[in-house]
Amino acid sequence: MKARRSHPLFDIIQRLREAYLSLGFEELVNPLVIEEADIVKQWGREAPVILDRCYYLADLPRPDVGMSAEKVAAIKKLGITVTERKKVDLQGIFHRYRKGDIDSEELMEQVAETLNTTEERALLVMGKFPELKRLKPSPTHLTLRSHMTSGWFLTLGSLGKRRPLPIRLFSIDRCFRREQKEDETHLRTHHSASCVVMDRELNEEVGKEVARGLLHQFGFKDRDIKFSKKKRSASYYAPDTETEVYARYKKSGWIEVADFGLYAPHVLRKYDIEHPVMNLGLGAERLAMMLNSITDIRELVYPQFYAEWLLSDEEIAKLIRIESTPKTQLGMGVAKAVVATCGKRGEAPSPCEFVAHEGKVGRRRVKVVVREKEKGKKLLGPAAFNEIVVYKGNIVGLPRRPLGKETALIREARKKGVHTGIRYLDGIANAAAVAIEKAAKEGKNSAKFRVPIVKAPGDVNVLVDDVARRYVTSKGLKIDVRGPVFFEIIAAFQ
Repeated sequence: MKARRSHPLFDIIQRLREAYLSLGFEELVNPLVIEEADIVKQWGREAPVILDRCYYLADLPRPDVGMSAEKVAAIKKLGITVTERKKVDLQGIFHRYRKGDIDSEELMEQVAETLNTTEERALLVMGKFPELKRLKPSPTHLTLRSHMTSGWFLTLGSLGKRRPLPIRLFSIDRCFRREQKEDETHLRTHHSASCVVMDRELNEEVGKEVARGLLHQFGFKDRDIKFSKKKRSASYYAPDTETEVYARYKKSGWIEVADFGLYAPHVLRKYDIEHPVMNLGLGAERLAMMLNSITDIRELVYPQFYAEWLLSDEEIAKLIRIESTPKTQLGMGVAKAVVATCGKRGEAPSPCEFVAHEGKVGRRRVKVVVREKEKGKKLLGPAAFNEIVVYKGNIVGLPRRPLGKETALIREARKKGVHTGIRYLDGIANAAAVAIEKAAKEGKNSAKFRVPIVKAPGDVNVLVDDVARRYVTSKGLKIDVRGPVFFEIIAAFQ
């Protein structure tokens, strides 16, 4: 099973939700689609500048579709009978579609039913009406929320007289800005962790109290938090109340993470809001970047596109396995017996031969031996007990014990590498067992398996997943499992 992993941004958003709730705030969802007129009401003379940064929504006006003689003839060429009645009904369907009485998902079904044909042929019929293809968006006066404040005025205007004071609300949701381009510090959408407090009397200390209350829950002390009054406030804030909140984190220095202020009374009156309101907005991405030591917002939000591809040695090790394994009792018994025999007799001088397994397969007997025929050697070559180990992204064959002078990579892998537990012998024994299974199934009299020099993982029946292989290659790292094994496994059936 693949490891489950949450996104760091949404980890921070969840913690922010819990932080707000612990401070006694109620969560709600603010409107995402805002009328242009509300932007003008809230921003006044600054509205054109703000609207320039907004995304406007557009409609797709439905076309007026006519039933000309040419179109009727084109439909008939599809092998569909078009009576005068069907022509009138079809025109009625397109008329109701234009009025919005039929939605786009129902249109093809209605056409098929009227013409007494299949939906596939109805789709061909609709292709004879080019008006349905010429879709041109028509702009509206609706915008996607660029500031959470746009929604707060609407919410407080609705709730202000229906809730007892004080009212403490928060919302963590997306805002959209029409950035010319996305870069290290700007995306076209971000998450604002915003709140409002409405009471009969309020001052700026409420904003400081909320800011400290939030940041304390992320490990920031009072000495790590400071406030700076903005020289010029946004139009919807009362003069000289907008304040920036800075947090100090490790070596990052002081970074602005939030902003608060008191809404201007004249804007509140436009929404029939009678009492003072403090609004605080905190950038969830900005806080997540700090806490995860990330300097590029694209890397935080879209790691699949911008983050450096990194696999830990543990992750790579999990992508390495024995490729072929036996499925029958015979095969599993052979693999186990070969490993055991080689473990006991591996140092025996050659030429030599040892029986690893004897048993029955149906009505036949089978004997499996391991041997080395060449003189002056041992049953197993020196690399037979090498283990696949991962170290700093390199995949290497690590000898059971040092054999003379070792490379720096092997020395370090021996001490600090991640061991897969897969030895060359394990892979070979399993591959031989699979071959013997196959020979038994096919009724053959013998099977032979030999590995001389190992050059790649596949030579010892070890599979390095394509992901791990691509990673190692892309990073200029090594897969080095070379080494001599030199022994045979032979099965004879009687």
